[in-house]
Amino acid sequence: MGSTSHDRRTEIPRPVRANGISLCCATYGDPADPPLLMIMGQGTQLDGWDRSYVDDLVDSGFFVIRFDNRDVGLSERIEGTPDTAAIRAGDLSTLPYTLDDMAADAVGLLDALGLDRAHLLGASLGGMIAQLVAIRWPQRVLSLCSIMSSTGDRAVGQPDPDTIALMRRPAPPTREGAIEAAVERSRALAGKGFPFDEDAARTRAAAAYDRAHDPAGRLRQQAAAIAAADRTPELRRLQVPTVVIHGNDDRLVDVSGGRATAAAVPDARFELIDGMGHGVVPEAWPQIITAVRRNAARATAVPGDVR
Repeated sequence: MGSTSHDRRTEIPRPVRANGISLCCATYGDPADPPLLMIMGQGTQLDGWDRSYVDDLVDSGFFVIRFDNRDVGLSERIEGTPDTAAIRAGDLSTLPYTLDDMAADAVGLLDALGLDRAHLLGASLGGMIAQLVAIRWPQRVLSLCSIMSSTGDRAVGQPDPDTIALMRRPAPPTREGAIEAAVERSRALAGKGFPFDEDAARTRAAAAYDRAHDPAGRLRQQAAAIAAADRTPELRRLQVPTVVIHGNDDRLVDVSGGRATAAAVPDARFELIDGMGHGVVPEAWPQIITAVRRNAARATAVPGDVR
């Protein structure tokens, strides 16, 4: 019984109180349909999920929620300047918050929207957050989809050294410089199996900068990821329908991270996308949405048109 009419897809961007902070969220589709919460990666705003992807999910029978994680977009900023070198060495005294806090934000958002349970779709850092929601609050999760993410085990999912060095460069001080730096990062993360659309990347970067630009927030999110413990033992106890999706040309989170996630979760399914890098490209979306729909159908509450 998926929603297909345009007026039922109307975005409703608004701030909500969740876990004691303000999060900006937007909803799409029919609230009577099973909810699907989309969780984006480090430093990426809700618009990182392309609107066409959202529309496809609505057409598949989901009530879709996009939101800005804390410290990004129009959501609340958290104070603090983390010492990432010290955090890597195990000193967490400068850590402003943890991935568990960000997972609690997601659950708080479900509370604020009056949703008991939801399907989860998380990308990169968002995949880590989604995993933690399923671990800590399994009763709130219908199904889990973890894309281009990892387990927290430092033996897997490690980045290419040149790529991570590029990602850690300080943000240029001007709008033009920040946009060009974002395009350079997008080009470095793009997989070799799909054409890189430089114009689209520049348009996205400009829109993201104009909506909200805050390099300090990205750094705090990065610190939370660095401090996170290995989730493998807890993933082995999950009883949530799970699909793990990864590209074999991901130079930021090596595909070994996705394989390890799928190996850890009982009965998880692994979907490899040939040629995809660290990013959800339009050419790969049909394969991804099919995997999401099939995984959702394994849950007790599923959209009527995926049975």
